[in-house]
Amino acid sequence: MTSPMRVETDCHTLVIGCGNLLRADDGVGPVLIRHMWERGLPPGVRLADGGTAGMDVAFQMRGAQRVILIDACCSDSEPGTLFRVPGEELEDLPPLEGLHSHSFRWDHALAFARWLLKDEYPTDILVYLIEAGNLDPGMELTPPVEKTMHALIDTLLEELREGSG
Repeated sequence: MTSPMRVETDCHTLVIGCGNLLRADDGVGPVLIRHMWERGLPPGVRLADGGTAGMDVAFQMRGAQRVILIDACCSDSEPGTLFRVPGEELEDLPPLEGLHSHSFRWDHALAFARWLLKDEYPTDILVYLIEAGNLDPGMELTPPVEKTMHALIDTLLEELREGSG
């Protein structure tokens, strides 16, 4: 099994978990990545902890045919609500001018990667957002977010195993 931080250019699917582990539910993306790693992956799937570094997310995407990105969100929905957003809905992002590395998020990374990777930009991008219930300092996920995360892991692993068979 390869390390989740190793960059490979021959993966079929890249799963990236974004968020801040020190802000409770905001850490759901990296926590999900750790749990998926522990459960094992089918061939051709690579994991990446995108943390809070959007620029790293853009570079991780090189060579992947499909990208699945997971993060927390705040939309005033019920905590644990899962949103599935096709990548093409995120193609009309604001311009990147004036951004610096501290404000560069994963959504900016998609626009940057499209520019940077050109023909190597993945054509199949899917974003899952889980509504946060608590963003206060701390490392524990709230029960509704943790429940949704585990259900999403089950779904993703099932789909990824079917796709590799």
